[in-house]
Amino acid sequence: MNRNYILLFLFSLVMTLSGLASLPPIDRDESRFVQATKQMAESGDYVDIRFQEASRYQKPIGIYWLQSAAVTLSGKGAEAPIWVYRTISALGIAIAVLAIVWTGTNLFGANAGIAAGLVMAAIFATAFEGRDAKTDAMLLACCVAAQGALAQIYLASRRNEPVAGHLWWIFWIAQGAAVLIKGPIAPLLSALTIAVLFAFERDGRWLSKLRVGRGLLLVVVIALPWLAAITWKSHGAFLQQAVGKDMLGKVASGEESHGLPPGFYMLTYSLFMWPFGLIAVGAGLQALNRLRDDVRLRFCLAWYIPFWLVFELIPTKLPHYVLPAYPGMALLIGWLLTLQPEDANAPLKRWQQWLWWSTAFGLVVVSLGLAAVCIGAPIYLTHSFSWWSIPAAAAALGTGYFAFSRQLQVPLPRIGATAACAGITYALLFGVIAPSLKPIWLSPAIKQAVLANKPCDTTVLASARYQEPSLVFLVGTKTVLTDVGGVAQHLLADPACALGLAQIEDEQKLNGMLSVQGKSVKRVAEIDGLNYSSGDKLSLGLYRVAP
Repeated sequence: MNRNYILLFLFSLVMTLSGLASLPPIDRDESRFVQATKQMAESGDYVDIRFQEASRYQKPIGIYWLQSAAVTLSGKGAEAPIWVYRTISALGIAIAVLAIVWTGTNLFGANAGIAAGLVMAAIFATAFEGRDAKTDAMLLACCVAAQGALAQIYLASRRNEPVAGHLWWIFWIAQGAAVLIKGPIAPLLSALTIAVLFAFERDGRWLSKLRVGRGLLLVVVIALPWLAAITWKSHGAFLQQAVGKDMLGKVASGEESHGLPPGFYMLTYSLFMWPFGLIAVGAGLQALNRLRDDVRLRFCLAWYIPFWLVFELIPTKLPHYVLPAYPGMALLIGWLLTLQPEDANAPLKRWQQWLWWSTAFGLVVVSLGLAAVCIGAPIYLTHSFSWWSIPAAAAALGTGYFAFSRQLQVPLPRIGATAACAGITYALLFGVIAPSLKPIWLSPAIKQAVLANKPCDTTVLASARYQEPSLVFLVGTKTVLTDVGGVAQHLLADPACALGLAQIEDEQKLNGMLSVQGKSVKRVAEIDGLNYSSGDKLSLGLYRVAP
């Protein structure tokens, strides 16, 4: 393997290493994913997907199988810590980086591939998703592999060159794997790319090189066995929930409290493409001006623009939804390096200059904002100053400085310096500062209180008001999520061993419920903090039945 591939693969892993172990499970999606995987390890059932007793059919099985493999290889089984689950996401980002280097090298040359790889390894979106045990990092890997193969098939066909026989295999295997990970997202990305290219060129003869019939059969072979098994086991509930409720619900109306108007992804672009959003916009605008002259640019723009527009129109919006489109922009940064400086820095049109300066403003705001978070978050949440805040804020500002260039063409060494500074920022932000914000990490504090005070090895916790999935993952699958009345019943059902968690303001109410049977509660621990998922400040008591 080429040395560039190995170095960038390792660079990507290093970029996501910090925080994998020190950052507690994040609510709510990550904790739901890892808890469902944990239950597979506990039950030995690797077909059904459940969170405690409830079915979890929003996403297919792929990510759970990958996380289960990591759990098994760790040798810790259901007791595996959170970092084991997150290694799959870190690996997904590293594979995506490899795939974009491969694509960029074959489209634009070695330096372009290196630049695209550095960009994908260092943007905020991949830094976060690489530390988050969900579907999106591995989905990105599948999307980049599929689109990279599609790009090379398209380019070879347009040049009347022979198409390498392995490319259609890569395309369809990646599509099949992506379907098992997150349903139709990767097929949608490729379909939109193909549709826009066809609309522009009115020529679809190159699609015969995809071997669509054989390819679709390959996708069916990959995805159908589990789909048939879960449909049979759930009596059709999986399809009803995954397709009818989750997917179509998001398309028809804002689901999961994330309904937002068009323009959301434009507003969040500067954060999630930080620090390379400005450089990417400059490259994208130059590519737009040469759209008719170069089929490679046409493909990259067809990768990004239609996918972004479709998700702007869908009511349900979350920042990571457009992550599969970002590699198209990363490739254009690499392409711009291949031009002579006078061509790469050719004047933009007036509306393009306005867009460029707006993005420059976004870069400044995000860089200052990240620096402010590094300094202000510990002061606000822990009422103390963290000395790690100084190098973290300096790294964020340094990253913004390197990323702000008045020239559209940014040399490869400067791209590397920007990526390295961003990596330092992420290492300190996710690996040191965020884990130190103890008031927002209620579930780990509750776990420690339970371990210190549980009267029996078989103790089960019942929790009222605080019902985050991370609590179930850390304290145990049998954890009961209920109300104050449920906590009282739980304590009375097993007065010798049971523990209950409730707001301290409900202690009198809890005692009243137990007094009916001549019992009372004893508070054995107090946990104060902020539930960042709901924004509620909580003062929680851990209780057992008084002897």
